[in-house]
Amino acid sequence: MDLLEYQGKQLLAKHGVQVPPGRHADTVPAAVQGAEEVGYPCVIKAQVRIGKRGKAGGIKIANDRAEALKHAETILGMDIRGYTVHEVWVEAASKIDAEYYASIILDRSEKKLLAMLSRMGGMDIEEIAETDPSALVRRHIEPGEELTAEAAAQLAIDARIDEDVTGQVGELLLKLHEAALAEDATLIEVNPLIVTSDRQVVALDSKITIDNSALYRHEGLAELRDRSAEDPQERMAEEKGLTYVKLGGNVGILGNGAGLCMSTLDVVAQAGGKPANFLDAGGGSKAEAIVDALEVITSDDNVSAILFNIFGGITRCDEIAKGIIDASAKTAIDVPLVVRLDGTNSEQGLGLLADADLPDLHVEKTMLGAAERVVELANA
Repeated sequence: MDLLEYQGKQLLAKHGVQVPPGRHADTVPAAVQGAEEVGYPCVIKAQVRIGKRGKAGGIKIANDRAEALKHAETILGMDIRGYTVHEVWVEAASKIDAEYYASIILDRSEKKLLAMLSRMGGMDIEEIAETDPSALVRRHIEPGEELTAEAAAQLAIDARIDEDVTGQVGELLLKLHEAALAEDATLIEVNPLIVTSDRQVVALDSKITIDNSALYRHEGLAELRDRSAEDPQERMAEEKGLTYVKLGGNVGILGNGAGLCMSTLDVVAQAGGKPANFLDAGGGSKAEAIVDALEVITSDDNVSAILFNIFGGITRCDEIAKGIIDASAKTAIDVPLVVRLDGTNSEQGLGLLADADLPDLHVEKTMLGAAERVVELANA
């Protein structure tokens, strides 16, 4: 779950990170009142879960009430790269001497948190790495270990942070790590992290992602979840208890077991297809789960063919067949289905499908044959 900027700043402030004073507003009058309360000059910032707001005109400086009114009227309701602005954050303007970059991110390849720091703030991390790789320093944090004050200070030294604020930046990294652990965050990024004219280190922006799977531990954060901004198929799958990831192609994928699903994605790609999703129906899948899975997959308008790749162990292939037949009776499935059943009760399952004589259903014996057939049908 991605937090809005102001939500992220409130979370950081809770963990002792210094942020500029600000006010949240979702109407023009509330934005103007917020500007009056924080004082002028102030900055009116669009609150959307996407970057590059400034380039889109979503961040404006107001020097007086008239400008605050004008900017609030302009920003509220504007479209920023497909996102409509419904909220703004009105923040006291900061006098900036320097801009840095700081983050704690989950490095999935290493299965560890990664602390990163750069003296080149205000740029995308990719730009920093490309423009001056030596300006971006990194340190992995071992699972179960704290980021020590010495290690954080060394990161600041290695990043060539101004000497007089090295201590403050090191302390901030400690607080970001503390927040990441306490809040189950997979990303905490502050860009820019500024040094003000009175040499205070302040988080001028925030980008925070919370692990959805851990929201049950954070009642307050769960209440911030904006379901309307989530992918509709992923939201539907979660409500039905299915493991689903949208991938954007046109070949719907359903398998049982994460390993088999991943292999199916690879084989479909090898056959020249583009998977639309990863959907693991799980071991021991019953007919009802297959009905739910088909409902999720077929709700994606991009899907033009669906592949069932089932290896029956705990899962019984006759239950899968019953699910396909039930789903066909309950829902209009307007795309071809390619089915490969192998393992427990596969002969019974194939017999049920043959007796049902469903339209546009194709049975294949091998995974590669099924992948080639579904790609052919999807692209027909």
